[in-house]
Amino acid sequence: MDTFIEILKALFIGIVEGITEWLPISSTGHMILVDEFVQLAVSPEFLEMFLVVIQIGAIMAVLILYFHKLNPFSGKKTSEERRGTWRLWGMVVVGCIPAAIIGFAFDDWVNEHMYNAWVVAIALIFYGVVFIVMEMRNRHRERAFLAETTAVRGRHARVVGPGDDGDDAERALFKIKTVDEIDWKTALKIGCFQVLAIIPGTSRSGATIIGGMLCGCSRTAAAEFTFFLAIPVMLGWGLIKVIKYVAELGLAMTGIEIAILVTGVVTAFVVSVVAIKFLMGYIKRNDFTAFGIYRIVLGVAVLAFFLITGAQVGIQS
Repeated sequence: MDTFIEILKALFIGIVEGITEWLPISSTGHMILVDEFVQLAVSPEFLEMFLVVIQIGAIMAVLILYFHKLNPFSGKKTSEERRGTWRLWGMVVVGCIPAAIIGFAFDDWVNEHMYNAWVVAIALIFYGVVFIVMEMRNRHRERAFLAETTAVRGRHARVVGPGDDGDDAERALFKIKTVDEIDWKTALKIGCFQVLAIIPGTSRSGATIIGGMLCGCSRTAAAEFTFFLAIPVMLGWGLIKVIKYVAELGLAMTGIEIAILVTGVVTAFVVSVVAIKFLMGYIKRNDFTAFGIYRIVLGVAVLAFFLITGAQVGIQS
């Protein structure tokens, strides 16, 4: 019975990870609340490793969903398309440089000094406001473009909504419409925004999506590049955690721990597939305003919970 309960807990944590890793709503903000109510009966060392390694399941979802696009060896691609794929990987590497240099250098300091309910709540609310303000600006620019187009073309102008593939409004709003159009300067700028995610509550996907859109990327291009940037960062971090765990405790794991690890990774993978498909479908018809509102509500909830209960943040991821 105890094993079954722990597996259910791992299942729930995997669901939360799979959803929040890709939607710009902060996995940290959710995990600190989850940890208050769903605590695994495992050692602190295993828990620290588990919460990072389940992200590998989430990354596998990206690799499978975008396997053809990310595979430079595909026989179905022309030589030009294969060169384009290698170029895309090059942009991913460039985008990861800031996180590799700054993120890893300050990770321990941030966890020690900034990992508290106030920072998490403020980051959730601040970037929620940023999403709302940014999309208000985008809608204003889009309405201005459509009004100008209507004036020029008269009643024959085609009225379109945000994110509709191929429309002139999005092309005017975002100079970089597809992920393949991102150059090294833009990739480096987006990578600098990714560094902001070391602050708890920011959301890695949220920071890079905001950075991408501020650099002129469409919602689709910004989201896809966010997924691709996560591959080396999260795989590398997961590998480091596994090596550290093995170096300290060896390969020995209890049967319950193995079951928890497998359940969490598989669940995170399955839910990530659904979450990624949902996000890409959603932003073709909508903007990120709803996510901004959700972040603000969550930030207030996190702050209220810790003020009322007097609890301390006790989870790090």
